[in-house]
Amino acid sequence: MPREIEVKSVLNKTKKRDSWFLDDYTLNLYSSCSFNCLYCYIRGSKYGANLEKSLSVKTNAIEILDRQLFNRAKKNQYGIIVISSATDPYLQIEKKYELTREALKVIVKHKFPVHIITKSDLIERDFDLLHQIDETAILPPDLKQKLDRGVIISFSFSTLNDKDGKIFEPGATLPSNRLKALNKTVKEKFLTGVSMMPLLPFISDTTEHLHLLFSTFKASKVNYVLPATLTLYGNGPADSKTLMLNAIRKSYPELENRYLNYFKNGYEMPGFYQKAFNKKMVELCKEYQLNNSIIH
Repeated sequence: MPREIEVKSVLNKTKKRDSWFLDDYTLNLYSSCSFNCLYCYIRGSKYGANLEKSLSVKTNAIEILDRQLFNRAKKNQYGIIVISSATDPYLQIEKKYELTREALKVIVKHKFPVHIITKSDLIERDFDLLHQIDETAILPPDLKQKLDRGVIISFSFSTLNDKDGKIFEPGATLPSNRLKALNKTVKEKFLTGVSMMPLLPFISDTTEHLHLLFSTFKASKVNYVLPATLTLYGNGPADSKTLMLNAIRKSYPELENRYLNYFKNGYEMPGFYQKAFNKKMVELCKEYQLNNSIIH
């Protein structure tokens, strides 16, 4: 069972809007994450190796959010709220607690725009509220000429292969079901895209799988793709580098030495790989006529 906690603040103002995700604010209604993606950057001793065991529910989040948004709206400080930056807004426990749905009702009330980032198909439940936000949200002045929508929805994919999804994202909605939800979201005419973060070296960044990804998302008629490569942190038993290397050793033993070599001196892939990766992403976006940013 998740731990129930009370918080003093739930809406966080970012220091600078990220050029990819356009976050003026971040909102995390839950702490930790039951999707248990092995590569997740929030991993570490704070949450333990099984993130689901450290789940927390911010039981007073809606009351706090209502007050914080009221104060921001009163000062005309409208901005895009990213839901969520450190967990998924549609974890399995959302079916019980419905904090994300209740938060969307508050956001409708105060007319703030949102960017939802998810690996779940549960988002379909909230299309009604998202349509209301899309139509009534007030955009920050500097984005009004670049964006005419109040809702942005990004589905996160590191692979389209269900087998690999079970290995590296064991608690998340399977990629095949996630893709169905993506297609439904596009049909609802939301501004919809894909966060391909991270693509997994020698697994989902192969030429064959990259073309599968890009051709699939092109056929889905997404508005944008946001590709990025893998970063792995820490050497403790609950850290992403340790967990990913263990999974590679078990499921892709032929890749173990490559991963060990690439991450032996830091948390990022080597510079030559990143340069080649970025070049390839630009080429693929051009080939498949897909935007590599939300606003362009």
